[in-house]
Amino acid sequence: MTSPSEVETGQQDLDANIQTPKLEEETFLDELPDEVEMSLFDHLEELRQRIFYALIAVVVSVIGCFFAVKPIVRLLEVPAQGVKFLQLAPGEYFFVSIKVAGYSGLLIASPFVLYQIIQFVLPGLTRRERRLIGPVVLGSSVLFVAGLIFAYLLLIPAALNFFINYGADVVEQLWSIDRYFEFVLLLLFSTGLAFQIPIIQALLGLLGIVSSAQMLSGWRYVILAAVILGAILTPSTDPLTQSLLAGAVVGLYFGGSGLVKLLGR
Repeated sequence: MTSPSEVETGQQDLDANIQTPKLEEETFLDELPDEVEMSLFDHLEELRQRIFYALIAVVVSVIGCFFAVKPIVRLLEVPAQGVKFLQLAPGEYFFVSIKVAGYSGLLIASPFVLYQIIQFVLPGLTRRERRLIGPVVLGSSVLFVAGLIFAYLLLIPAALNFFINYGADVVEQLWSIDRYFEFVLLLLFSTGLAFQIPIIQALLGLLGIVSSAQMLSGWRYVILAAVILGAILTPSTDPLTQSLLAGAVVGLYFGGSGLVKLLGR
């Protein structure tokens, strides 16, 4: 007949056998697989090389976009149907071309720049942290492109239609090409950055800083912040554009909260 102490000892052994693989897995995930001893000067030298490679990629992309800038300019002029653009100062279009090529080149070179950043920080990441790189980079890229498309197809046409219709019977629509592209480029990239909200929420949730319940509990403040953010990020002052961006920010926030909940946080 088995005594109670023997039963208790057997149960403890069983629990230990179950917990041991879990502890080994946790230890394995917290290891640094590519840990290499490097001096401070070695780190600085590697950082210098990564920055140099990234700058070379940006410069090459900007130069390439400058030589192909006319199709890009025509594409960005599409939302302003029926509007004539004027060059109000000598060389204005030239400087606009440089600005458009700069933004476009930075966008094209961003994957390579991101690759250099990842390669620099990768040796200092554990296996657990490395698992997050792929989903975070992919999700961030998709959301940024989605933000550009949203701004190009909805925000910019809405803002331009508001301004065109507002003064249609009073003034002829002749716009400065420099002011127009400053407006369009700022709205495109600010919207792309605003679409990163779910990624930030997912990282905060995975790191255990904020839970999905805490995110949802402050929905009133989120709506207020979205309205303020819409007013700040939109270079125009029309309520329609600000409302569209604020609505998108609110939708992204609640979508990010749902994602954090699905992740079990």
